[in-house]
Amino acid sequence: MANAREIQGRIKSINDTMKITNAMYMISSTKLQRAKKELADTEPFFFTMQSMIARTVRHMPEMDHRYLTHDPVGSGKKRGFLVITADKGLAGAYNHNVLKLAEEELEHSKEWNLFVVGELGRQYFAGKKIAVDEHFLYTAQHPTFDRARVITSRLLEKFDNGELDEIDIIFTSMKNGMQSETKMERLLPLTQQDFSNHLQQTAGVMQEEFIFSPSPQAVLESIVPNYITGYIFGALVESFCSEHNARMMAMEAANDSAKDMLHQLSIEYNRVRQAAITQEITEVVSGAKAQKRKKKGDR
Repeated sequence: MANAREIQGRIKSINDTMKITNAMYMISSTKLQRAKKELADTEPFFFTMQSMIARTVRHMPEMDHRYLTHDPVGSGKKRGFLVITADKGLAGAYNHNVLKLAEEELEHSKEWNLFVVGELGRQYFAGKKIAVDEHFLYTAQHPTFDRARVITSRLLEKFDNGELDEIDIIFTSMKNGMQSETKMERLLPLTQQDFSNHLQQTAGVMQEEFIFSPSPQAVLESIVPNYITGYIFGALVESFCSEHNARMMAMEAANDSAKDMLHQLSIEYNRVRQAAITQEITEVVSGAKAQKRKKKGDR
């Protein structure tokens, strides 16, 4: 059994660690609320772009364009994966789930290009000797529309040049305030199934006046990059929210474990202290009895 000084040292160490985990919890809570507000502010733009593409596809169902396909699966000859991870750990299984899904998809793909957001993702793939086409720095902890536009530009450049036949994004989505879901969504090419919720026709919808200027292809050339940018930005912010939500839960679990450890150490400390006091009392009583016997012997 440890002595009282050792137990006190462990208690102090746990209390110091709890100060750190509490601070991390508060920081993540603040960042989470700010990111949620930013996501809510950008959702109207994203849904408007989605509606515009849906209307275009609805009025030109047979339109031929490199951004559109009538195959719901897609060619998949050469795939590009945008994987969104965090720059830091201590977030539970957040990074593990994303990287696990990414590895599974890479194994099922013959040819692929890998694009990574987040330092942990870069380090993981470097350790596995998996080639990363490009790593977007300073994005995971600071998702902005400008950073999303840079990523979109790079991906569209590869797609337009024919270097990629399909582009998918792997990220973590917030299902609700407590749960997150790691998932993969296809960015390009688009299909009618992507806009199925917007293609529900009502009476007279096909009679609406809809003019493409200068052409349907030119309209898609303009709105699809903005749509992809909005989607990537939304994924970045959702991943950011999920990361800090996971970190809050991890820190809360760490605090609960620390409290349990402190409770057990407090009991152990009291037992050791009581044993020490009992030992001291026993020694004092034994000494007193010895002195008493000695005095009797002297007489």
